[in-house]
Amino acid sequence: MILGAATVNQTPLDWKGNISHLQQAIAEAKAKQVDILCLPELAISGYGCEDLFLSDWLWKKCITLLFEEIIPATEGICIAVGLPVKFEGVQYNCAALIKDKKLLGFIPKQNLANDGVHYEPRWFTPWPTSKSETITLEQGTFPIGDDTYQVGEYTIGFEICEDAWRKDRPACRLIDRGVNLILNPSASHFALGKSALRQDLIVDGSETFHCTYLYANLLGNEAGRMIYDGELMIAKEGKLFKHNSLLSFSDFNLLTWNDADEKAIPKTVTDKNKEFHKAGALALFDYMRKAYSNGFVLSLSGGADSSTCAVMVSEMIRLGIAELGLENFLSKIHKSEWLGVLKDDSSPEKAIAGKLFHTAYQGTKNSSEDTLNSAQELAHDIGATFSHWLIDDEVTQYTEKIEACLGRTLTWEQDDLALQNIQARARSPIIWMLANIKNALLLTTSNRSEGDVGYTTMDGDTSGSIAPIAAIDKPFIRQWLKWAEKTLGYTSLSFVNNLQPTAELRPLENTQTDETDLMPYNLILAIERLAIRDRLAPKEVYESLKKEPVFNTATLKQHIIKFYRLWSRNQWKRERIAPAFHMDDFNVDPRTWCRFPILSSGFKEELADLEKSL
Repeated sequence: MILGAATVNQTPLDWKGNISHLQQAIAEAKAKQVDILCLPELAISGYGCEDLFLSDWLWKKCITLLFEEIIPATEGICIAVGLPVKFEGVQYNCAALIKDKKLLGFIPKQNLANDGVHYEPRWFTPWPTSKSETITLEQGTFPIGDDTYQVGEYTIGFEICEDAWRKDRPACRLIDRGVNLILNPSASHFALGKSALRQDLIVDGSETFHCTYLYANLLGNEAGRMIYDGELMIAKEGKLFKHNSLLSFSDFNLLTWNDADEKAIPKTVTDKNKEFHKAGALALFDYMRKAYSNGFVLSLSGGADSSTCAVMVSEMIRLGIAELGLENFLSKIHKSEWLGVLKDDSSPEKAIAGKLFHTAYQGTKNSSEDTLNSAQELAHDIGATFSHWLIDDEVTQYTEKIEACLGRTLTWEQDDLALQNIQARARSPIIWMLANIKNALLLTTSNRSEGDVGYTTMDGDTSGSIAPIAAIDKPFIRQWLKWAEKTLGYTSLSFVNNLQPTAELRPLENTQTDETDLMPYNLILAIERLAIRDRLAPKEVYESLKKEPVFNTATLKQHIIKFYRLWSRNQWKRERIAPAFHMDDFNVDPRTWCRFPILSSGFKEELADLEKSL
């Protein structure tokens, strides 16, 4: 028998598009004589429907589409596909198993994801182990429950995404029921390094449970924040036989395996720089085309963060054309009319960048020639439009009005923070104006390290439609830019890679740097992993970090105290961060990973306890 796993790039409520992608995947599987095909979790509706899952009409719409559009396409093949199903007034996250245009039954998810970015119990209920029932729909009565099915030589059981990540997983019981094929329809979000964990989970599981294992994950930036890498795997009894290339720009990918073929392959080694490169490009591509935007606008400061965002847009174009071809790429971004002009262009990537990517360097008297050159050279390297203007007049007007209101002159000694922030805020209206005129998405450049401590100006450098790097720490960004210069060929990055990160908001003679204002970025990273990801108290963080010679200095306690104080007082800023792509194993976006009270005591007693030993 030939087994298959397919990924699809879906969008919540895009019924026509979602069904089309599923039908295309099924048609290609049939053309390749696949006998059993596994498709992803909630692939009919899209995984990210959120509170619309609480409605009655949505699951009924999925059932209608299942019977009218999917089941008729299954002649000669057995498929599993995900959708929501309400049974006895309770909604379940299910896989439908279909063979030869007949619905064999619904298999509900037994374990719901409820950590990090997941809130599944808000919409679904876990199905009890070993429970089997029947559900009556307009189309007939069908089995629903923790059932197994015989298809040819295979006894099929299911683990749906989170099911497989639990210690007491369904496979522990399926093995005793004679199951020799496990199907896993998944919607497992992307995070750096996560593919390696999944490979271990699936391959090791196939060995432990003496079975063949099919895994199919969703693909793309489905609903705005989560990215899905479209991972497909086929393993048997501890050996990996098929594994696809991740983060594709296509509508669907199919992986097939003839179980008579015994050629195993090694597990894929994770390269986080490559993962970030492809994930960021795909996320921007899907966001832009699904939002029907004309492109992107970026306030390109010449620093590391905005340079990273710029390279991500450039790579979106380059990787998209490389995989899809120029014509299909333009069609997907709703710009087919450009084909006549671009088809004979020797550098269509740069030509497209000039049409959909608009950058501006907004300088002040505190800006340096170094950052201007960095921004200008990178924009030219990419092919983006580049503008340069000064905002000193606007800053002066704001300052003079406040001085008249207060009846005194503002000084750096007395008004440092206000004089810094007004420069960042003065940049916002004009760059928003450019984005409005271009009908483009404004990129904001805040990173996770800045989000931790609120080192960002609200309505200034936080202004934007999307925050592509808000879930990535500054140390990773800095090393990634060096990787991109060498590996991706952006020689213009040599400028930013030789600069110290700085806001350039104080007079140049002050030699302002981010790490002088805050603390070393590698220390911020070490603290945030313990304080935010691992949820340790201040004293616990100190006890952990003092064991590391690089951090065990006289200032360690003061830096930890500063971090917690800045973290707790800046939650209101994190509440207003633009929608951020989830990229790492944690982030500080309260709408996805880390919820924290806007008002709190700010760890007063915990920090006092730490200070006692200073």
